[in-house]
Amino acid sequence: MSRKFSRREVLLSGIGAAGLAVAQGVAPLAAADLRWLPPGVADRSALAPAAPVAIQKCPSYEPQLLRDRLDTALNLIGGIKKLVAGKTVTIKINVTGGPAPMAGMPGFRTYQVHPNMLAALCASLRDAGARRIVVVESQYSTLSPEEVLAGGGWDVAQIKSAGGQQVIFEDTRNRGRWPRYARLRVPWGGYLFPAFDVNSRYANTDVFVSLAKLKDHLSAGVTLSVKNLFGILPASLYANDAPNEGTTSNREQILHDGVRPVPAGVPAAIAQQAPAHWKQRVPRVTADVLGARPVDLAIVDGIETSRGGEGPWSATAQPLKPGLLLVGRNPVCTDAVGTAVMGYDPQAGHGQFPFPGENHLLLLAAVGVGAIDIKRIEVAGVPLQQALFPFNPQKRKLADPTAMFHGRARSLPAGFEGMC
Repeated sequence: MSRKFSRREVLLSGIGAAGLAVAQGVAPLAAADLRWLPPGVADRSALAPAAPVAIQKCPSYEPQLLRDRLDTALNLIGGIKKLVAGKTVTIKINVTGGPAPMAGMPGFRTYQVHPNMLAALCASLRDAGARRIVVVESQYSTLSPEEVLAGGGWDVAQIKSAGGQQVIFEDTRNRGRWPRYARLRVPWGGYLFPAFDVNSRYANTDVFVSLAKLKDHLSAGVTLSVKNLFGILPASLYANDAPNEGTTSNREQILHDGVRPVPAGVPAAIAQQAPAHWKQRVPRVTADVLGARPVDLAIVDGIETSRGGEGPWSATAQPLKPGLLLVGRNPVCTDAVGTAVMGYDPQAGHGQFPFPGENHLLLLAAVGVGAIDIKRIEVAGVPLQQALFPFNPQKRKLADPTAMFHGRARSLPAGFEGMC
């Protein structure tokens, strides 16, 4: 396992990166991928820490089975007691788009985190000694979080019980109960935004957990624990009708299309010429948000999910059942392994399938946040090859798919021969 660099080392030690890359056998990113690094920032991909990622097979959301597999995965990466004991833990869930069903199935059976997954996590945090558990999401509703989730078929009381009645829910689409917004700055200056104003809960917590889904995304390519953080940006400041504390609008005009500036007083986007392959702003926003609000624990629910899109508004979205659970301390490493599990190359160049625009994992590797070279990341539990579940096996074939697996040629599972 590679040495874990401190966040300060990762962000400040750009000198000598190329030499270290040669010494460690890690190639720097291609020049084409570095062209849009922030001014004055060198390629730090070789310095990016490579933290272990645990994979477990979990065929259902049966509570006892789910708790067992989650605890096994957490123990494989060193456990969470030291991380959470006596602390406030904030969990960003993914219930994007509200309670709408997909293909006649509830959102939590397809494109949203399952309530039993959250309950299992709350129980694990309780047993590890967490003092308080706060569940957050930005809603498109003025109802309370409990009402919104109950409308989608969630048993909120059961989740609170699992967490020992230490669980509270907060809607972070606006300022909420806090007297002011918190300003979180991007350490590398930002690919698109130098800082973000967010609900103060994201600053007032000891531990931050991203509880995400394993799925495709129309503009980001994939959405796992990193892309989940896109939802922390308050609609009140970034939606189409911002500023508006009562908004239930989406954030397309500012964050997706860039046709509207942020409100006065909110950190503005950096003026940059967009590269030709940059079809969306979402990858840059995604990378910057993780820099501003780092994740302490990444959990990816891949038990049941969707492919071809992130929700039922995507005409190509379809239900899928990989039966997998991924856990890691570094969200970039965790998502790199998750991307590989989906049958994709996490190091794919900008504009290369499955990334329609820039690859946000490449952007984060370039500024040293986390390794995305699968050969550098220790996988614990179920081996990566056994966990492989190609989401789009007919799209196109990699020239050398075995290259991702520690450089050793191995036989591929049935159906992997045509991985995209």
